Amino acid sequence: MSDMIEFSRPVRADQLGKLGDSLVTISADEGERAALMRRFALLALDRLEADYRLSAEGSTILARGRVRAALAQPCVATGLPVPETIDTDFLLRFVPESGDLPEGEELELDAEDCDTIGYDGNVIDMGEAVAETVALAMEPYPRAPEADSYLREAGVLTEDQASPFAALLAMAKDEKGKKKG
Repeated sequence: MSDMIEFSRPVRADQLGKLGDSLVTISADEGERAALMRRFALLALDRLEADYRLSAEGSTILARGRVRAALAQPCVATGLPVPETIDTDFLLRFVPESGDLPEGEELELDAEDCDTIGYDGNVIDMGEAVAETVALAMEPYPRAPEADSYLREAGVLTEDQASPFAALLAMAKDEKGKKKG
């Protein structure tokens, strides 16, 4: 991965107090979306935006918000565009990359654990965090409606046809045919 961040929205840790509990909205412009399309191998990225609030707990920074994106990925079988809309909440925890928390500060993990991202202790990048959140929320194996017929024509077996039990059933049918003939 290159050092260039396509959608950078840095926030200095020492400025968090000035932000208070205000809602921040960010959105990727056309050039940023084009760069993210290349990075994530997308066919389209028509929208990428997020609203979030930041809070600090010692040197740990929490980001709570919502990300929205409109994109298209290539179908895993046909390569055709598969449109997708992402609209999801996120909770991110930024911790100093050194991993050393100040004395008396603990990092507690619970059942509702959030994604943890390291930062240099001075600046977090909410644009990059939002881009990564979208990448993780995308369908991992997008399939166009035509995918099944395309795969069938190409001779690819379905999961049922490729199962070990299907192979045994085919062998049993073959044996029955040999006994009759």
